[in-house]
Amino acid sequence: MTDASHLGTDLRVVLGPPGMAAHDAAALDLRTRPTRVQRTTPRPSFAALATASASLPGAAAADDRQGWNAEPSGASELTDLATITGRENVAQALMLRLLTPKGALGDLGHAGYGSRLGELIGQNKTEALRGLCRAYVLETVREEPRVEDKPLAIAFDPAREHQDDFFIEITVQPVTGGDPVTLGLEVGL
Repeated sequence: MTDASHLGTDLRVVLGPPGMAAHDAAALDLRTRPTRVQRTTPRPSFAALATASASLPGAAAADDRQGWNAEPSGASELTDLATITGRENVAQALMLRLLTPKGALGDLGHAGYGSRLGELIGQNKTEALRGLCRAYVLETVREEPRVEDKPLAIAFDPAREHQDDFFIEITVQPVTGGDPVTLGLEVGL
């Protein structure tokens, strides 16, 4: 099994790398990429099919303007959804898991997906809360199947923090081996 096939491919929602850091989930959305139009042999349109069926007894006349074309005529470039694979996909998957409140996807059959970091919102910043933040990150990393259960490092960066947040760098090892993956996360309180 190849590294990319085991680590997966998904739609890109996080900008990066470099950086692969999230400060909040507000900027997370599907990303697009330009794609060259590849002309193929035209398929019969709905109009052509309707015209053919119009010759059947009792069928109404078809409008030749009906139908759908995969790309506009004369277009040389279209917009497609961007994808992400391999190690970048692992970083994005872990970031999304950390930013999703645990249980938020319960209605979709994924009640255990997410993290408890959202439970820290509104609490006073203390060393005990920093320890709880670390525990929630460890718990979340353990639940991500594409990385080893224990992170290689979890480091807080007080120099980058404000009164109402923690800044964490997390380094994990993909289960397929290779270079570790590091991502930064700001946890607002």
